[in-house]
Amino acid sequence: MLDKLDNITKRYHELEQLLSDPKTLENREAWMQLSKEMASLAPLNELYQEYLQVSKELDDAADMLKTAEDAEMLDFLREEESSLNTRQQDLEAKIKELLLPKDPYDEKGVFIEIRAGTGGEEAALFAADLLKMYVRYAEGRNYKTEIVDSHPTDIGGYKEVILGVDGKGAYSRLKYESGVHRVQRVPSTESSGRVHTSAATVAVLPEVEDIEIEINQTDLRIDTFCATGPGGQSVNTTQSAVRITHEPSGIVVSCQDEKSQLQNKEKALRILRSRLLDKYMSEQNAELAETRKTMIGSGDRSERIRTYNYPQNRVTDHRIGLTLHKMDLILAGDLDDIIEQLAAQERSEILEQNQA
Repeated sequence: MLDKLDNITKRYHELEQLLSDPKTLENREAWMQLSKEMASLAPLNELYQEYLQVSKELDDAADMLKTAEDAEMLDFLREEESSLNTRQQDLEAKIKELLLPKDPYDEKGVFIEIRAGTGGEEAALFAADLLKMYVRYAEGRNYKTEIVDSHPTDIGGYKEVILGVDGKGAYSRLKYESGVHRVQRVPSTESSGRVHTSAATVAVLPEVEDIEIEINQTDLRIDTFCATGPGGQSVNTTQSAVRITHEPSGIVVSCQDEKSQLQNKEKALRILRSRLLDKYMSEQNAELAETRKTMIGSGDRSERIRTYNYPQNRVTDHRIGLTLHKMDLILAGDLDDIIEQLAAQERSEILEQNQA
């Protein structure tokens, strides 16, 4: 680890020199790339310099303990040594965490696909509640949101809705939401007051660029049709809605929320790229399943990950056994407690695997 950190420090100083070089300053693109690399190394470099300083102070304290005779001084030095040892261990843990391999898609925006599951109209209403939760969470982090495609029901629910979330780090925060979300509550149509259980499925896909997922146009079948609203009522009489079928994979994407056929096609292609990446990632994860059995962020949408219990104002995340009695706040977008504990658990598991 120390050799790796020495190399990082060396590279950090090289970047400092390169960024002050007049030739680099003349090339804006090169300067920006080097600046980005330096910014990514800065936290590690800072922690390592502090680690080296603490290590030096520990050596000095150990040397002074060998020669100290005064009882009061000995007590002071022992206390200082203990404090420095704790600080050194904390720094080492933080450094190891920063050295963990990064998810290459963490900085990307996302598509959140929410589909009503078991429970009929009540499931569709719950899908609408989840949509509001993610929109509010995104707004709280100053992410931009847009409804990319939607299939609403007559009473305000959604059979399916796709939310685009654009913001740096959106995928790193929201990727843990993939899976089955279950709700327990009394439906507004239930006269006896009996609690019903229904569910919605969430898929979180990183948005990728053309260069990351190449699509051969000859593999696509593109159909157009008139957009429809709740109950099948015609929204317009032009062929603005678009359905794209990627024939090699069988993935089908439709988009009808824009009035322009071109805009719907562009949105559908964005979703298609993300679904193709998701398919590739799922296949890769399946191959690694025996060697990397992390339960966090598996993205398995058949897995029940969370229960929202209205009578008890309770949310339970089943992956980490976390229960919070503030469901109203969570549905209002207060997801940070859950997300941070899921992220911490994932980091812990990866650290254990790397040390095995």
